[in-house]
Order: sequence, then structure tokens, then C-alpha cells
Amino acid sequence: MTVTNKYCVSGKDWNLNFFYLAIQSLVCIIAIIICKQAGLIKNLAPFDTKKAKTWFPISLLLVGMIYTSTKALQFLSVPVYTIFKNLTIIVIAYGEVLWFGGSVTASALFSFGLMVLSSVVAAWADIQHALYGTAAVAGSDAAAALSTLNAGYAWMGMNVFCTAAYVLSMRKVIKKMNFKDWDTMFYNNLLTIPVLFLCSLVFEDWSSKNIQLNFPLDTRNKLITGMVYSGLATIFISYCSAWCIRVTSSTTYSMVGALNKLPIAVSGLIFFDAPVTFGSVSAIFIGFISGIVYAWAKVRQSAMNKMSLPTTQPVMSASSQSNRDASSS
Repeated sequence: MTVTNKYCVSGKDWNLNFFYLAIQSLVCIIAIIICKQAGLIKNLAPFDTKKAKTWFPISLLLVGMIYTSTKALQFLSVPVYTIFKNLTIIVIAYGEVLWFGGSVTASALFSFGLMVLSSVVAAWADIQHALYGTAAVAGSDAAAALSTLNAGYAWMGMNVFCTAAYVLSMRKVIKKMNFKDWDTMFYNNLLTIPVLFLCSLVFEDWSSKNIQLNFPLDTRNKLITGMVYSGLATIFISYCSAWCIRVTSSTTYSMVGALNKLPIAVSGLIFFDAPVTFGSVSAIFIGFISGIVYAWAKVRQSAMNKMSLPTTQPVMSASSQSNRDASSS
């Protein structure tokens, strides 16, 4: 999904991010409705206006999360984006401490340190490459390259906080909604469609010249195919996440999330012109290790909670708790 998003927003003149995300959500909703009519989806509840009003603020936070995500991908390479995405875990963890009475263990704190270190190394490698790599060889302006990176880091920083706000808010609201696997996905995508199309019409350039620049003839079919595929992929990712939580455990889910960082980062090096340097490879490795350490910390915390007397409810990560709440009936 990350690789597809990177491909779709990496056009030289691409500037229709709101439209792209609206198409994603529209494809997802159409596919869900078709599957429901065909009898493939049996546990999707009818649309409820009251639930939609309650869930709408969460959908607005989702719009902020996915928009800042695509903007960050426009300016940053896939490996750097993947590494910086780990910082969201830190913000969510301390958000849980403030709002849900969570706790941060020493091993989790160590993994957070590794995440920060991997982000610093990735940023250093990116800046070094901009100053002494492609920019110097091609004779382009190094200041322009640094400006592009700074824009990417700014969007990435906003994405980290938007993602944390979305996950933490969803955890708080979803408990009283009694949503199942498909309900969360259905309301999320349905409620974001009008917001995304409205933002596209208001903030994006819909002149024929700009449309031609965004959809050049030589790549138009591939780009449209990528947009449709990304919408369909959203369904499988969302449903499989909820399914994984339901049939396994939040620990298994966090471990899978830690392990998938490496193939995503490597795919960015393979499919895109991301710089392969000692710094970038080191940052990927440190980021991967930090994910493993974090998953191990969650396993250890879960084991300690089972050994202690159940005087309080064990603390789960916001993402894991929200998915479990959504999938419980």
C-alpha cells in the first residue's frame, strides 16, 4: 500500500492529493456494497445517522492522517517515511499515559530510543545525499533539495501527531459504538468521501491544463489502475488487521507490524530511486531492530500482566485496543 501510494503521488507535477484519497475511499465503499449485495459480507449493519454523527469527528482526523501521509510520501523516500512512521508509536504510548492511565516500561523506552536514533540517522543520510550526492553530481541546487526534504519532514511530523490523535480518539469513541470489522471501515470511508471531494474542489486546481499535468497520456492508465488498486487494498488491509487481532492477539499484531517495516523499506530501495548509502541502510536496520524490541516489550508486559493479580485492566496499545473493540460482538 505504501509503495502504491508513493507511485501515485510521485508524478513531477502531481498536486491532486485530496482527489486521489477521495477515489480511494469511493472505490472501497463501492467494493463493500457490491460484496454485501453478493452475500459475501454478512455482518455489516445498516447505515445509522446517529452513529455517523458520532463518528464524523473521527473521520475528520482520518482525513488529516491520510492527507499528511501522502504529502510526506511526495517529498520523502519510502525507507525514510517508514522509519519516521515508527515515531507515531512513541506519541501514542505517551498519549495513553496522559489520557488512559497507561505505562511505559524500561524495555519499551529503550525501543523508543532506537526509533529516535533510526530517524536521526535517516535524516542525516538524506541531508548528506542532498548536499553531496545527486544534487552535486547533476549540478542542481542543493538548497532546493534541502527545501524538499524539510517540507517532507514537516509533513511527516504533522502525520505523526495526526495519526496519534486519530488512533487515540478512535479508541475513546469506538467503545460506545459497538462496531464490528466491516462497520469501522464502512463509516470511515463513507464519511470521508464528501470531505475529501469538497477539499479537492476548494483547494486543488481543476483547470484542464493542471489535469493534463497530473494525468499525462504516457502514464494515465497506470496511474488510474494504481488509484483503483489502492482503494481495493485498503479493504484487505483494514479487514485483515481486525481479523488478526480477533483470531490471534494484540501481541502477534504488534509483532507483524514490527516485521513488515523491513520489506516496506527495502521495496522503496528496489522500486524507486531511493539512495542506497551506509546511512540509509543503517537507519533501516536500526528501525527494524527498534520494532522488534518494541514487540518484545509488549510480549514481556503481557506476560507480566498475566502473572499479576487482575486488580486493574491490563493496558493495551490504542491501535490494538481499538481494533479489538471493533471486532468484538
